[in-house]
Amino acid sequence: MISAQVGEQNIHIGDTLRIHNKVVEGAKARIQVFEGILIRLRGRDVNKTFTVRKIGAGGIGVERTWPLDASAITKIEVKKKAGKVRRSKLYYLRDLIGKSAVRV
Repeated sequence: MISAQVGEQNIHIGDTLRIHNKVVEGAKARIQVFEGILIRLRGRDVNKTFTVRKIGAGGIGVERTWPLDASAITKIEVKKKAGKVRRSKLYYLRDLIGKSAVRV
């Protein structure tokens, strides 16, 4: 199973994550939360990145990729652990619509 260590917890492919990202707009900074399914982990050591996919407004899929040790990420919460995932990359979720696109 593909996984990565974040702080004291492990994240696995297929987990539903909440990423708290610091966004700086001018002189102000705020925390923006992005919640979705972890579909990709790639790289190793310092160069490790992960991609999270969510279904946005109007049923449009949105994917964001971050470095695992990015300074802009303040917290990563595992909202739901994945069941048995048999693939290391969940690219097939891009072709699905409706409820099946947000379940693994």
